[in-house]
Amino acid sequence: MTNHATGTYDDWLTARVELLKAEKELTRLNDDVAQRRRELPWVRVDKDYVFDTADGEATLPDLFRGRPQLVVYHFMFGPDWEEGCPSCSSVADGFDETHLHLQNHDVAFTAVSRAPLPKLLAYRDRMGWTFPWASSARTDFNFDFHVSFTEESVARDATYNFRPLEGSQVDPANLPAELPGMSAFALDDGVVYHTYSAYARGLDSLWTMWQWLDRTPQGRNEGDFSWFRRHDTYDASYR
Repeated sequence: MTNHATGTYDDWLTARVELLKAEKELTRLNDDVAQRRRELPWVRVDKDYVFDTADGEATLPDLFRGRPQLVVYHFMFGPDWEEGCPSCSSVADGFDETHLHLQNHDVAFTAVSRAPLPKLLAYRDRMGWTFPWASSARTDFNFDFHVSFTEESVARDATYNFRPLEGSQVDPANLPAELPGMSAFALDDGVVYHTYSAYARGLDSLWTMWQWLDRTPQGRNEGDFSWFRRHDTYDASYR
């Protein structure tokens, strides 16, 4: 027998209407936060980055593909890894359809990782994805946007999520390391500007699985991730 509170539909409805007040307040707050994101000052990006893509070498302006806005997902896939991060892979399961809508709203999208391009494209094929993916292996892009870490970068006071890197984020014994993030850019009169970045829990809203689990009776169950896998490694009976 469940230990959770039970009641009549009227009991549930009373509690649900009360919760709706908080949900509406959260929605209004989210709208306000989104506006404040758009009002952040833009920072000019003068550094020349060269990425490897399926279409050949590309600069940061090239990644806009003729659009004025660009969003980048910093996908955890280190140079020596054979597979992409399982968590990033779960987020990326929703990229194909999302990026189609984005590009029709004048927003370019690409994932960026430090692994060499052949590894990225092979993994993309394995997972059945088609979204653009660029390798930043030859540039400082990941380090400049605070998602990749080596002993040298940590020694130079590396930061993650706008604060000094903590042991809970990256184990010093396991460097080099990768962490997730997203960044947004604008292209105005030929000049690229960095407009926004988010890391850690700031990515929650991009991860559609969490949004569904937050609305289930047991929630995320983040204390036990033993169930969580790349989508092509689940038992066939669940696919």
